[in-house]
Amino acid sequence: MMEFTVYLAGEIHSSWRNDLKEKAENAKLPLTFVGPMENHDRSDSIGEEILGEQPNKILRDEAASSINNLRTELLMQKSDVVIALFGETYKQWNTAMDASSAIALGKPLILIRPEALHHPLKELSNKANVTVTTIDQAIQTLSYLFETE
Repeated sequence: MMEFTVYLAGEIHSSWRNDLKEKAENAKLPLTFVGPMENHDRSDSIGEEILGEQPNKILRDEAASSINNLRTELLMQKSDVVIALFGETYKQWNTAMDASSAIALGKPLILIRPEALHHPLKELSNKANVTVTTIDQAIQTLSYLFETE
């Protein structure tokens, strides 16, 4: 049976990844999930952990960003499909960057966004392979990939 690696792009403050993983497991989908560092403090401090203390917040952010971008690029390149979730609660800059990176890399993209975000995400939705409004719809889309009849 085929197996896919799925990069889960999106905010790291809610439990959406766990919800999606649980639904995929319940559906017995042969998927491996990868994504950004979900420990926010570690993600923000990784630059200084590796490169040493930075003289100001801007350089601290840049140091962490370079290492987080490396992680994202490598894991996304090794993935078979990217799921990018846009929620309504948090700012979505990283999600937009990751979804755009997936498109630039030629990775199949499933975009999850509430209907309320249709207008601000219309161009990105148009570039995604599939746009859905719920995690359940994303799971149904992935499940369909494994059907034979």
